[in-house]
Amino acid sequence: MTMNSRFAQNATLSLLVTSLFAGVPVAAAQAQTAPSASESSASAPAAPIQGLYDALKTAQTTGKTAQQRATMIAPAVDHAFDLEAILRRSVGVRYNNLSAADRTRLLGSFRQFTIARYASSFKPGSNAVFTILPQTRPNPTGGQIVDTTIGGGSDGGTPIDYIMTSGPSGWRITDILLDAHISQVAAQRADFGGALSQGGASGLADLLDRKTTKFLHD
Repeated sequence: MTMNSRFAQNATLSLLVTSLFAGVPVAAAQAQTAPSASESSASAPAAPIQGLYDALKTAQTTGKTAQQRATMIAPAVDHAFDLEAILRRSVGVRYNNLSAADRTRLLGSFRQFTIARYASSFKPGSNAVFTILPQTRPNPTGGQIVDTTIGGGSDGGTPIDYIMTSGPSGWRITDILLDAHISQVAAQRADFGGALSQGGASGLADLLDRKTTKFLHD
């Protein structure tokens, strides 16, 4: 594996909770601003991903601190992800039994955690290349899959596929697949389950908050 391949692998794994909950530091990548509402129409499932990548590129090149990068990245994360859907699937059937207050707190912690994770991973000084394939493909369980790669300029990059679901707010990311088959939701379900069993929704939210603080500490 080349240095660029290892770089892409580490950056990609920052999207999976397995490495995050283990406290593994990760490298970075590229991309800046969220696209307009018209760009996220039914004919453009890749538009939110382009907006996310653009935001990460700007943060990587101009964000001197993790907090600055988080501020730059936040609008694109809100635009690109259906965080509530991802959280619901990551928690599993126990989500239905959570109180409204627990759901609200958990979603807020998960949002900050997601933003901070990107701010920590995509730092100045990295030179990863992001490529979005022009053609989407149907997801067997619904929606569309957008294929992308993250890597250095001299290799083919690591495949990162986004499952996109169309809803009232347009196309949004509802899962991320590393190497075309490793599901972020599935990884999070395993890790979230342990935290929920030990401390309930508050315990999981507290854990996410601690991770957020750690990610935003330069």
